[in-house]
Amino acid sequence: MTSPTSVAAPPPAQPAPPPRPGAGAGNGRSPARIAWLRFRRDKAGVISAGIVVVFFVAGIAAPLIAKLYGKDPYTTYGQNQSGLLNEFGFPVRPNGGVSGDFWFGVEPQLGRDVFTLLLYGIRNSLLIATATTVLVTFLGIVVGLTAGYLGGRVDGFVGRVIDILLAFPSTLFFIAFWPVMISIFVSPDENTPTWLTVVSLISVMTAFGWAPIARLLRGEVLGLREREFVEAARVTGASPARIIFRELLPNLWTPILIQATLALPMYVTTEAALAFLGVGLSDPTPDWGVMIQRGAQVYQNDITYMLFPGLSMVVFVIAFNLLGDSVRDALDPKTRR
Repeated sequence: MTSPTSVAAPPPAQPAPPPRPGAGAGNGRSPARIAWLRFRRDKAGVISAGIVVVFFVAGIAAPLIAKLYGKDPYTTYGQNQSGLLNEFGFPVRPNGGVSGDFWFGVEPQLGRDVFTLLLYGIRNSLLIATATTVLVTFLGIVVGLTAGYLGGRVDGFVGRVIDILLAFPSTLFFIAFWPVMISIFVSPDENTPTWLTVVSLISVMTAFGWAPIARLLRGEVLGLREREFVEAARVTGASPARIIFRELLPNLWTPILIQATLALPMYVTTEAALAFLGVGLSDPTPDWGVMIQRGAQVYQNDITYMLFPGLSMVVFVIAFNLLGDSVRDALDPKTRR
């Protein structure tokens, strides 16, 4: 006989229902994968990325495209071939001489091919802007991490240097400092080599461009170095280098990528503005700023020549800024407006 106080055995457990499609799909995804999926859903970001890729491919492949096109940016076709320029040096055909032979027309006065000028101008401008962005980002990471982690007098000194650099009107300083830098290496009666001009531009813009990202990362590190995971690494005897590269730096990639994507279009416009003002690359070297400067001199008689470099630079800058916004939203959804 069973005791009246005995408890009945529990019923057998029912099998768990199968998971719904997509349920828990994000549990096994890395943060990079999640950010990529968010970015793919942003149509404006995807379109902007496509436009940016087209510009970079056009710049990298400029020599190949020019070879297939059959022209180069240095030959004065308008002076070598009759029927392209009138007696005043302006294109005979309407719309700047646009035709099947010259897709974007010919340059007033000299008669160079505008399409190849634009291709090589994109190449040179993006080379300078990309190199400057990489160097500025690297220098900003090094200085910001060092100042934020060490603190104390090092942080105070770096903070004062950053404040001084941010107080300078950078464009005016570029205009004043760049000729001084060139005169150190080249005498006034000699032509400045193009490579030296490019290196000087990158150096000057880097020297005064790292401060914003360094200041941002310094503030981030000051907050992160007091967190529990950093303290735990310190207690376990981790070296400063290990703490910086294994604990701090992985948590800073989001602001670093955002700042880099916003910095590159800024340096594109800065380099073009300097060339427009006569500081930096100059004719006959193809460049966005050089073409716009040249177009400003002839726009009353040939607006088409200024249209192509001006419109292409505006499209690139807008696309890259939209791409930067999309990257920011993908990496940090809390910033969505």
